[in-house]
Amino acid sequence: MRRQAEIGLLLALCLFLPLYEAPKNLAWAGYLCVWLVNRAASRNFGGRWDLWDSLIAVWLVGGFAVAAGAALHGSEWRGALDPVRYGSVLWTLKRSRFSESELRALLATLVASAVLGLGVALLRIWLGTQQRIELNSVGHVNHSAIYLAIVLGLCASWLFAGAQRVIVGAAAAVILLGLFATESRGAVGAGLIALCALGVAWLRRSRWPALCVAGVLAAITLAATLGSAGVFEKQKAQFATGDALNFRDRVWRIAIDAWQAHPWFGVGMDNFSQLTRNEQEPYRTLYTHAHSLYFNTLAERGVIGSAPLAAILVAWLVALARARPRRGDPDQYWLLWGAAASAWIVTCVAGTVNTTLHHEHGLLAALLVGLWLGQRPSQAPRGESRGA
Repeated sequence: MRRQAEIGLLLALCLFLPLYEAPKNLAWAGYLCVWLVNRAASRNFGGRWDLWDSLIAVWLVGGFAVAAGAALHGSEWRGALDPVRYGSVLWTLKRSRFSESELRALLATLVASAVLGLGVALLRIWLGTQQRIELNSVGHVNHSAIYLAIVLGLCASWLFAGAQRVIVGAAAAVILLGLFATESRGAVGAGLIALCALGVAWLRRSRWPALCVAGVLAAITLAATLGSAGVFEKQKAQFATGDALNFRDRVWRIAIDAWQAHPWFGVGMDNFSQLTRNEQEPYRTLYTHAHSLYFNTLAERGVIGSAPLAAILVAWLVALARARPRRGDPDQYWLLWGAAASAWIVTCVAGTVNTTLHHEHGLLAALLVGLWLGQRPSQAPRGESRGA
């Protein structure tokens, strides 16, 4: 029963993640509590301590170290809790093992909740209660687009792995159309780059995924040529006004100035808005974040808080490269690897122009990479297939 409670709460977290705030938070807290109780009862916390455990621990502690040394005071302690939310999920999943049916249930719930959230957003637009595609618990259209881009990579990996192609293909099409409807250029670009990377990765196993991606790109190119894709019209309009970055160069300069003034601990997590309210009055605009994972992290966390995040992203990439699937590996491993790779690509690519890896899409990325790290089979000698 304790195992069923653990899986049930994790499924609830996957379900409510883009939908409702309070149930999502309750599911997260309940899952962590039950996970700890189950591991204490079995006296098995998932194996020996390794490099990933050290990196995650430093990452979590780093937020509180930054809060203690922050140059500004406001939301720095509350902001330090954000990495704890998704870092704890990453840590527990990395130290957990799931059956194939449990994994598919978790991934299917993530896809279904994204499709449901997108449907609710479209319904609200039709009813006139909101103007843009925003997932209820994710919020701003750019952040909702980042969430959808990661789910698109998950759907594509599942489709390419060869299971339930009709259902997964339909979900991928819905998510792709919804992503374009957000008109978020950074997220759309990152999602397309993730699709291309997956198509190339699957060449060692099959050519049809690459052909599928090529067909999608051809359709998008045709839509852009005909002028029927809003995201491309938005880009043209930005070029016409001479502001292709849509004010981001200004907010990045604020971030750089803040980092130069407070290089070690930054201004504190979630305190970026105070820069434009208190220290950058000539800008006369209130920016709540730096619209970039990298600039925002430097400004808010300084060197002390940026180094652990950089180490996590590098370790994530190195792990993906070293443990890339081989031709004879099981479908499940290809699926999990592809989902984790897509989460990294969207986080890092979209992170150049949007503040990724926080709140809901941070939790989503942590879920996908944690599931993959926890299920990685032991490394077989080069040329041999890994076991299931």
